[in-house]
Amino acid sequence: MPTDTTAAAASTGQQAAGTSGRKKGRKGRLLVLVLVLALIGGVAYGAYWSVSTVRASFPQTKGSITLEGLSGPVDVRRDGYGIPQIYASSDEDLFMAQGYVQAQDRFYEMDVRRHMTSGRLSEMFGAGQVDNDAFLRTLGWDRIAKQEYEEKLSPATKKYLQAYAKGVNAYLEGKQGKDISLEYAALSFENDYKPGAWTPVDSVAWLKAMAWDLRGNMQDEIDRALLTSRLGPKQIADLYPSYPYSRNKPIVQEGGYDEGSGTFEAEGGSGDGEGEGDGTGSGEGAGSELGGGTEGGTGAGAEGDAAGFESQLTGLQRVLEDLPTAVGVNGDGIGSNSWVVSGQHTVSGKPLLANDPHLSASLPSVWYQMGLHCRDVSDNCRYDVTGYTFAGMPGVIIGHNQDIAWGLTNSGVDVTDLYLEKITGDGYQYGDKVVPFETREETIKVAGGASRKIVVRETNNGPLLSDRSDELVKTGKKATVDSAAPDRGDGYAVALRWTALDPGRTMDAVFAINRAKDWDDFREASELFEVPSQNLVYADTEGHIGYTLPGRIPTRAEKHDGSVPAPGWDPDYEWTGWVDQDELPYEFDPERGYIVTANQAVVDEDYPYTLTTDWGYGARSQRINDLIQSKIKDGGKISTDDMRQMQLDNSSSIAKLLVPELLKIDVDDEHVREAQRLLEGWDYTQDADSAAAAYFNSVWRNILKLSFGHKLPKEVRVKGQCLWVEPANTTGPADEAGKVRECGQRSASQAQPDGGDRWFEVVRRLMADEDSEWWTTPKRGTRPAAENRDQLFKRALIDARWELTAKLGKDIDTWSWGRLHRLFLDNQTLGSDGPGIVKYVLNRGPWKLGGGEATVNATGWNAAGGYGVVWVPSMRMVVNLGDLDKSRWINLTGASGHAYNAHYVDQTDKWAEGELLEWAYSEKAVEDSTTDHLVLKP
Repeated sequence: MPTDTTAAAASTGQQAAGTSGRKKGRKGRLLVLVLVLALIGGVAYGAYWSVSTVRASFPQTKGSITLEGLSGPVDVRRDGYGIPQIYASSDEDLFMAQGYVQAQDRFYEMDVRRHMTSGRLSEMFGAGQVDNDAFLRTLGWDRIAKQEYEEKLSPATKKYLQAYAKGVNAYLEGKQGKDISLEYAALSFENDYKPGAWTPVDSVAWLKAMAWDLRGNMQDEIDRALLTSRLGPKQIADLYPSYPYSRNKPIVQEGGYDEGSGTFEAEGGSGDGEGEGDGTGSGEGAGSELGGGTEGGTGAGAEGDAAGFESQLTGLQRVLEDLPTAVGVNGDGIGSNSWVVSGQHTVSGKPLLANDPHLSASLPSVWYQMGLHCRDVSDNCRYDVTGYTFAGMPGVIIGHNQDIAWGLTNSGVDVTDLYLEKITGDGYQYGDKVVPFETREETIKVAGGASRKIVVRETNNGPLLSDRSDELVKTGKKATVDSAAPDRGDGYAVALRWTALDPGRTMDAVFAINRAKDWDDFREASELFEVPSQNLVYADTEGHIGYTLPGRIPTRAEKHDGSVPAPGWDPDYEWTGWVDQDELPYEFDPERGYIVTANQAVVDEDYPYTLTTDWGYGARSQRINDLIQSKIKDGGKISTDDMRQMQLDNSSSIAKLLVPELLKIDVDDEHVREAQRLLEGWDYTQDADSAAAAYFNSVWRNILKLSFGHKLPKEVRVKGQCLWVEPANTTGPADEAGKVRECGQRSASQAQPDGGDRWFEVVRRLMADEDSEWWTTPKRGTRPAAENRDQLFKRALIDARWELTAKLGKDIDTWSWGRLHRLFLDNQTLGSDGPGIVKYVLNRGPWKLGGGEATVNATGWNAAGGYGVVWVPSMRMVVNLGDLDKSRWINLTGASGHAYNAHYVDQTDKWAEGELLEWAYSEKAVEDSTTDHLVLKP
């Protein structure tokens, strides 16, 4: 989904009530909310009241406030962008103040998040969120978070979480909703909802939401199975090519796995990062049949009715699409960039570290910038750290302290598996026995309505997701299985095995990394970062750089590679254990002097464990490698601004491949030829004002639609887009030619072909086969049919010309990529779904952006759905380890979650222009940048 949808429930067409559960009619609710927000926005009369209401929740940022529970005074210094730097004399005071300050700026966001993670959105927004709540209760994020807090986390971490919660609750004490947020002021006219006290578990649970959106290849697992309804094994293999190791380097290029010691060694080992093969990439047979996977398959899918499994997984897909997006969109091309360059290649002689995570565009940004400083670092107060954190969580997630800096990108490691389960009575089959379910009853309270009860059933492979969807109940009535499968009876169910459903210690890792002083500390701390598995890059003030892959990563039996759903009744498909931390890849001070992570393969194909079958394909990572190499050749040095410029690189690797061929196409129509000439001399950069970028991306979109999109099953195509196709496991009204009309079923931001770097690789490998069946498309109206590659390219040139004529006008001099490629920032709750006045008050945009899909400046768009921006570099930072005060940073929006506050979106214009802000760290630099100073007194 392009924006967070946690408040789809807050649409005025749904019931919303608070603790009293008062109920009103739909029209009455709609009228009240529109009138209230009209007043708040100053649209009608009552300007004085509207201004006072808007400002009522703005935080106090000057003077002093007394907070019961502090042991000493705390200074909160904010710069001109409202970014807070907190100074305290004890750890507890530091984190209590962090909780207080984050609640000042972002409590409504925090409140919605905790209702999401605990499956309690219906309590705020009514019956429209019951299905989402039921699914989230089935996953049980809050239950796992409670287990982590009670059983796994260290006493120090618990102390910090308690202090943070105390600070949040100190802010809430004595306040009415309108004093906390404009959204509460609006909701107060509709219901009596009042936010409850914050708890430490509320903070821990947010890590589960983060893990969910960074969960790996679950979407690919579903898609490969769904494709079998229309495509054969060879066709599916074409769409999931192996990783191009010979062209796009993995992260770890020096060292490798040592079979003798059974450990990964930074020097030596067997890996050299060269050669092309299946290895841990998506091999030739990955997903080749339902349950096919790599050679030997999973055992589920050799025979039977594939339509049943298709129906089952379609139901799961629908449930997943409706879920609120926590921190990202799961799809091809989305990811993050992070790289580090050692002092041997920098102007300062010390390392530079860059990071820009690519996530859904949200308002406010998912990130919150701040500094946490002990006045004197000691055993009593151990932190002097700054960077990006999440509102609702203590500590810093990405940033630097006085000694080290670190960045994160998603590793893409496969930590989720779907299992078919044979249900029998009150249990499920495992081997030759029936094992009873573990069950629990959950009560979902609904604002303005009666509570709902659900029963959650769990197997040894995890909770049954199929219990939460009528579509999924069909699962097994027809699910495809092989001849060794048990009798289907009433059908199979679907269970989810996921590492995040086991309690872990990631919260401990956050604090341990925050206070790490060197590489050994960092590596030890990163071992606690169990879920989600992330690529961690490192640099320190002593000049060292490094990379490590932490995480709780499962091992599987030889016949099960995790690429498609597996038979849960067969013990041979269980997870067999975990990759030992000493065996996981890492690098430290590599000879080349830099490390790049951008969701590409972590390690070469000689690594003994299958980390995933679905790496990103390396378009971004290789471009960053090339940019660094071009800068350092002949002894060149890299500056902080060079790192910033690399983050803004708009070059399109697919354009470099296709444009030379597109220019060879003989076009008769003078208007199409006029557009084609835009590509002559184009340098492949996708600037916002580029007409060539607009036309090329339209051509690329049409190539994908003609060659692949029209051949894919309805389950992965865009919702509402209908085609007449040959029957294939489908029913519907047939036309006189025997075809049936099939309409797409997937949201525009999740549909295929999405145009990410997997599709770059698909097209690259088909280029030499000019007569491939993929290059065929039928005639449509006056548009010609295509029987080979060049004919299809010609058709795409024609279709793109007339598509842009309709969208941008006939005059190509007025075309620009930014007119197509626009960013809208929707408030995560009430602004996502509701009357126009709600969106007017809370939402912002559009911004015309450059960049694009699978470029370093990854302003992502889904080629199946359109050109609008669906994910972005959610922040950008460059840390200068030679002088930390010369580091730079930017956020997508601003520090504040309050609409009309000066810091609501005050960084967005600069973010869109690629600028970075000064990032004060030393006490003097912070003091010099201070515009507001607040003292919190005990």
